[in-house]
Amino acid sequence: MNISFTDVIPDVETYHDLRASVDWAVFCKEQSEKALKNSCYCVVAKDGDNAVAMGRVVGDGMYYTIVDVIVRPQYQGQKIGSSIVNRLVDQINAGIPDGGRTCIQLIAAPGKEGFYIKQGFSVLPDESSGPALRKVIYT
Repeated sequence: MNISFTDVIPDVETYHDLRASVDWAVFCKEQSEKALKNSCYCVVAKDGDNAVAMGRVVGDGMYYTIVDVIVRPQYQGQKIGSSIVNRLVDQINAGIPDGGRTCIQLIAAPGKEGFYIKQGFSVLPDESSGPALRKVIYT
């Protein structure tokens, strides 16, 4: 196995295939295309020509959210996900101006909190932040 990492936005078919590989809901094509296009940063891992993992970042320069960290089940536990998260964090850090500050957040899949703690993230609430909240809208 020879895993390569590229800073590229995947096509929508690859994105949908990766989401389906971990039993995540697949958004409609129109939403997926817009979301991918509006990514600030994106990393795709490939084994040969096959996409096996990805992660992306959305944000505004002060606040960033890491989303869609997906590793196909047969490739999990091989440090591919941590490599993706670290590359995304490095890309965010490279864009912070001198004297600047940024906040990186994410919502972990159930049972994956420990993975993100190992990457330096804190579980909320903590001493400086309340609990994370979310609202999902279906049409």
